[in-house]
Amino acid sequence: MKKIGYACTAGLGAALAIGLLSFVCNMPFNIALLMAPFGATAVLVFAVPESPLAQPRNVIFGHLLTAFIGLCFVNFFDATSLSIAIATGLAITLMILTKTIHPPAGANPILIMLTSQSWSFMITPVLLCSVTLVLSARFIYSCLNKYKKLGRKQPSFRKAQVDPHFSLFYLIPTIDPEHTFV
Repeated sequence: MKKIGYACTAGLGAALAIGLLSFVCNMPFNIALLMAPFGATAVLVFAVPESPLAQPRNVIFGHLLTAFIGLCFVNFFDATSLSIAIATGLAITLMILTKTIHPPAGANPILIMLTSQSWSFMITPVLLCSVTLVLSARFIYSCLNKYKKLGRKQPSFRKAQVDPHFSLFYLIPTIDPEHTFV
């Protein structure tokens, strides 16, 4: 039952946030551009808010950084398959180096270059919408923490701990020659 409540809360939160984005960033001609990466961002911030990829820093700066790369490329190069590929690769590289990895933001250079956006695109919708999504998620989970509606520990926006020594190789069974399976 807790899982159903959590799923419904995440879905409702995402629906409200995307509705708010549609209202705040009222751009009828760019609404499709708005929904693609921010729909994926909503999945992360509402469904897995403790994930390192869903943290406010990653969401906001990941989107800003990749939008900046896309805008630089659209202003200096033609939108070819090669330039789009290089812009996307550079954006991912910089997100890794700045520790602001946010997978939905990887779509920004592609969208910006294919639609030849101007520098104002960085403010509206990129900055405005990423901040709106983060604040919406914080507000909803803050209310849930306050009223304990789901009866479980609610997600916090603390940075998730990752074991640096964990490897998928630990999951692969090893065969010890001294032990045989009969």
